[in-house]
Amino acid sequence: MGHVVIGEKYIGYTARDEIVRVEAYGKDRIRVRSTRNGSFSEESWTLLPPLSDECTVTGNGERGVLTNGCLSAEVVKMWGIYHIIFYKNGMEILRTKREGDITSQYRHVEGNNYRIKAIFEARYGERLYGLGQEQQDYFNRKGCSCELVHYNTKTSMPFLYSSLGYGFLWNNPAPGKCETTLNHTMWLCESAYQADYIVIGGDKPSDIMRKYCELTGFAPKFPQWAAGFWQCKLRYESQDDLLEVAREYKKRNIPISAIVIDYFHWTEQGEWQFDPKLWYDPKAMCDELKEMGIQPIVSIWPTINPNSRNYEKMNDENMLVRTENGQYGIFPFYGQQTYIDVTNPETRRFVWEQIRKNYYEYGIKTFWLDEAEPEIFPQQFDNLRFHIGNGAQTALLYPYYYSKMIYDALKEEGEKETVLLTRASYPGSQKFGAIVWNGDIPSTFIALRQSVISGLSMAMCGINLWNSDIGGFCGADTESDYFRELIVRWFQFGVFCPVMRLHGARQKTKNQVDRHPEVLERSGGDNEIWSFGEKNYPILKELVQLRERLMPYIAMHMDIASETGTPIMRPMFFDYYEDDHCYDLDTQYMFGSDIIFAPILNEGQTEREVYLPKGKWILTNGKKEYEGEQTVFCHAELNEFIAFVKAGSEILKEFT
Repeated sequence: MGHVVIGEKYIGYTARDEIVRVEAYGKDRIRVRSTRNGSFSEESWTLLPPLSDECTVTGNGERGVLTNGCLSAEVVKMWGIYHIIFYKNGMEILRTKREGDITSQYRHVEGNNYRIKAIFEARYGERLYGLGQEQQDYFNRKGCSCELVHYNTKTSMPFLYSSLGYGFLWNNPAPGKCETTLNHTMWLCESAYQADYIVIGGDKPSDIMRKYCELTGFAPKFPQWAAGFWQCKLRYESQDDLLEVAREYKKRNIPISAIVIDYFHWTEQGEWQFDPKLWYDPKAMCDELKEMGIQPIVSIWPTINPNSRNYEKMNDENMLVRTENGQYGIFPFYGQQTYIDVTNPETRRFVWEQIRKNYYEYGIKTFWLDEAEPEIFPQQFDNLRFHIGNGAQTALLYPYYYSKMIYDALKEEGEKETVLLTRASYPGSQKFGAIVWNGDIPSTFIALRQSVISGLSMAMCGINLWNSDIGGFCGADTESDYFRELIVRWFQFGVFCPVMRLHGARQKTKNQVDRHPEVLERSGGDNEIWSFGEKNYPILKELVQLRERLMPYIAMHMDIASETGTPIMRPMFFDYYEDDHCYDLDTQYMFGSDIIFAPILNEGQTEREVYLPKGKWILTNGKKEYEGEQTVFCHAELNEFIAFVKAGSEILKEFT
C-alpha cells in the first residue's frame, strides 16, 4: 500500500514501482523527484545550490504537508493513489494527475533510464508562457504541444510561467515534449533516470523571475557598447571588405557599436584562425576598428572534420562528440563534420587556447557562437556520446556548455563584461552573458511577428538578452518593395530589442561586384543601411541614431536585469499583472519600465490598436497624452512607429 515518510525538510513516499521525494529548494521553491530506481540521482544539471531551505513539514503515514514560504505541497492518498497538490498562499495552483497505472508513466529504455511522464491536471482559464523560442504564433502556450529539442530556429527552455502566479522548471536535459493541452499538462523526457521539477511561487512575475534566476544564475554586467547598433551580413569575405564598410559608417556619421566577422573567414572547420590570404593583418584591423569605437566580433563554429590540423589530437583524446553507431559524420556541410564535445573540460581548455592565440590576442573579446544547438542530421540524439553521457539523456545541455566554454575562459583572462551571441540556450545560459537569437528565419512579415513572440517567450525563460536578424535571414530581394517595407518595420522592432543587430543573407543585385570568386563560401548581397533604397536610408539612419540616444536607458535596465532577473523586453503582464487584459497581449510589450512598443507587423499596415494600462501615457509621435486602462487606435506611416512613454519619464525627450 505504500507509506509517507516525514523528514526534517522533505516528504517522501514509496509505492509499488515508484519512489518520490518532495523537498524545499530555497525559499518559495519546492523540488519533486520521482523514479522507478531504488534511489534518487543527486545530479542537479544546471541548478545552483539553494540559498536556504527553511520549511515546515507535518503529517503521518498517509499524508504529509511541506510548507515553504508562500508555497506548500500536500502529499495525500486518494482511492489508493498518491497525489501531490501544490498551493500558493492557501490556494490550489497545481495537482498531479494519474493516467493509467504508475507503470504507464515509466517505460524502460536501457540500463537505469526510462521514458518518463509527469502529468498534471489542466486548470480552466490558466495561461502559460515560456518554453523558449520556435517559429509559431502562440505566446500563450495553453493548448499547445511543444517538442523539447533544439535545432536551427528553435531553442527549448523547459520553463513555464503561469498566470496563477507560479513558475515551473522541468529539470531534465533529455529531449522530450511538453503538452499544455485542455485535458492535462504533461512533461515527457525520452530517456532519464528520474523525473525532476521545481515549482516556484511569488506575488508577481518579477518575484518568480528573480527566484528562477537565483536557481539558474543572473546575467553578468552588460557592456554599455553592446546596447548600440551592430552591423552584420552574410558575409564579409576579407579584411579590406569589412574595413571599407566600417569606414563608410564613420564617414556618414552613423553610430555603430560593433561589426561582425561571420563564418568561413577561417582556414578550415575546426581551425579557429583567420585565413591569412584574405585576413592578412587581424591585429591592425582590430586596432583600427577600436580607434573608430567599433567592437570586432568574430563567429566561431563547433564543427570539425579530418582535414583540420586539430582533428587527430581531439579525436584521439575524446574531445569530439562521438557516435554510438556508425562513423563520425553528423553534420554534412562542405564534407562530413562532427562537433567538438564542449561538455568535456579538456575540450574547453584546448579549444580556448586556439581561440586565445588566434583571436583574443588580436583584441577580439566578443564571439558569435553559431551552430550552438548543435545542428545534426539525422536528429537521433541517442546516437550521440558526450563526455557527460548519452545524448538521449543530455542533448539539451550542449548550448549551455558551449557558452560556458568561452565565458569561463574570458573570466580567467580577467574580462568582467562579457556577452556572447549564441543560436541556442538552456536554463542557466544567461549567467554566461548569452545573447540568444532565433536563427535562420525567413525575410517575411510572418517571421517578424513570430520574432516578437520568440523574444517575449525567451524573456519569460530568464533570457534577458535576445535579438533577431533585422530583416530576417534568408530570401530577401533588397530591391523589392516588399522587403524595403519589411526592413523598415523590422528596424523599428530592432530599436526596441535588447540587442539591435542587422544581419541576413541577401540576394545579390545585378550590378553587385564579385570581389573574391575564389572563396569557398560566398557572400550574399549588400546589407548596410544604405543598401535598401534612397527613401529608406534616412529612415534607417534616424532609427540607428535613436538607438544611440536610448543607450543609457537600455544600459540602466540591463543593470537591473543583472541584479534582479527582470528583462528589459517583457510582456505587458510582467509590470501590470493585476490587469487581466494584459495577459492576452502578444504583439505589444514593455521595453523597460517606461516604454510601451507596439510594432507594425503586416505588409501595407499603417494602423493598429494599442492597449494602455493604468496611468498616463504619451504617444512619442505627436506627444499626445492618453489616460490608461483603454484601447486606442494609432496610425504610423512607414517612417513612423508606435511607442508610448509613461508620463513624467525623462526618456521622452529622446524621441524627437
